[in-house]
Amino acid sequence: MNSPLVDLLTALIQIPSVNPDGVAGTESVGEKACADFLLNFLTNLGAEAELREVLPGRPNVVARFPSNRPGKPRLLFAPHTDTVSVVGMTIDPFSGEVREGKVWGRGASDTKGPMAAILDALRACRGILPELSHEIWFAGLMGEEAGQHGSQALAAEEHFDFVIAGEPTNLQTVHTHKGAANLTLRTTGRAAHSSTPQEGENAIEKMLDVLAAFRARASEDFSRSSDPVLGPPTFSIGIIQGGSKINIVPDGCEAQINIRTIPGQDVQPLLDGLIQDFPGLEIDRVLASPLWTDPAHPLIRTLESCGASPIGAPWFCDGALFSAAGMAAVALGPGSLAQAHTADEWISVEDLENGTTFFQDFLARLQ
Repeated sequence: MNSPLVDLLTALIQIPSVNPDGVAGTESVGEKACADFLLNFLTNLGAEAELREVLPGRPNVVARFPSNRPGKPRLLFAPHTDTVSVVGMTIDPFSGEVREGKVWGRGASDTKGPMAAILDALRACRGILPELSHEIWFAGLMGEEAGQHGSQALAAEEHFDFVIAGEPTNLQTVHTHKGAANLTLRTTGRAAHSSTPQEGENAIEKMLDVLAAFRARASEDFSRSSDPVLGPPTFSIGIIQGGSKINIVPDGCEAQINIRTIPGQDVQPLLDGLIQDFPGLEIDRVLASPLWTDPAHPLIRTLESCGASPIGAPWFCDGALFSAAGMAAVALGPGSLAQAHTADEWISVEDLENGTTFFQDFLARLQ
């Protein structure tokens, strides 16, 4: 027989909550149904819970558990409710099937498994929550997989003294991770017949020159920078689009580059240099700050006493948005990122159970 913990995760997986950004692979997109489920679950635990709409039909669910006195520091558990696309999955993405000692489906690892472990620990510890040293909050955040709109909104609305973003970290405390700079570069030219290319300006050839300069400069700059935990920054040229027909000189080209930044890094001088050397080049940028929280923070020490060593990670999560707003934040949860976003996503029941035991232990140490 399944345990209440496994049943909870199965129920969460069976609620489609695919992020609508990009090709979802299903018509059931958005986080509203999952947020409604969490609202009911948290209310039944005695929390003061509400939906806070961030984008149309896409709310955060935010809950505060009663405390025995005002003025306590605030501790927030913050997994996200959205999942990535289900395109290409080789299993039923919304079955929540339990077999081979695993729970299968989209979000099982990222991040409904960590969410279920946190919720089950809160359920088990609800009798002691009012007495803890911290006021306990929970938020199911929308939009983590694209845009981080949910964490941005909550970080602007509330202040927390410590945030645990629920992510599959093998129950290790990710206290630092890289940021991201997503760049869109555009070059323009003049169309002409390909038999007389000298009559036009080839936007693709311009872009090739820009990208060659970017590669050379970024490789040199990044080789001189390194974080003791995260290593050097990296970049990847992910998309190039240009031209309309083989016999037309292209008058436009667009390239997208992802840079993974380290704490303290400023990519603006690199971009300014490109714009100066390539007149007409346009660059749009979306910047996301890295995460860094002092590993000597008292609650990171408490997490370490539960067995969660402080580590770094190359990926990005909602914790960075709280960190950028001046709040101590980490990412933590059961399961492995190796199973996240996969065609047959799963989390082992053993890891799931270890996760809820871990969070119960952590909460008990706050008495």
